[in-house]
Amino acid sequence: MCQTEKNRNETARRNVCEKADRTEESGARETMRLEIESRSRNEEFARVAVAAFASRLDPTLMEIDDLKTAVSEAVTNAVIHGYGGGDGIIYIEVSVCGRELTVTVRDTGVGIPDIPKAMEPMFTTDPAGERSGMGFAFMEAFMDQVEVRSEVGRGTAVTMKKQMGG
Repeated sequence: MCQTEKNRNETARRNVCEKADRTEESGARETMRLEIESRSRNEEFARVAVAAFASRLDPTLMEIDDLKTAVSEAVTNAVIHGYGGGDGIIYIEVSVCGRELTVTVRDTGVGIPDIPKAMEPMFTTDPAGERSGMGFAFMEAFMDQVEVRSEVGRGTAVTMKKQMGG
């Protein structure tokens, strides 16, 4: 398939997904929602649940590993930085449209005052120095697109997208 045809197919697929989002048509987009307590032990469950949902796209083992790593980083950031290791709920939404998988990990914690700074490799707010500051860098390395939205005092949402299984 030539690149122009691939671009047309991708544009048509996006249009179907965007139309489904606007009109709530069934069949175009499938979604899973998950709420977990902000505890480190729930990180493994989150990554496995997301990977299981993504399996419908027939991903490669490398794609699954990349996805699991990115989800782990996002959930860990919510636990450690969003809620400071305290109580809270982490909201995970995963959707599939065509071959595109979208994962949003959201908390209602402290928020990020300077998103560009927080996304710099090696930047950490951990005063003990136990964190490497590579969470966002890993998410960006393993996913096709990463978007971070945050409001101080209201929380953070990290949305990651990846073409899977092909």
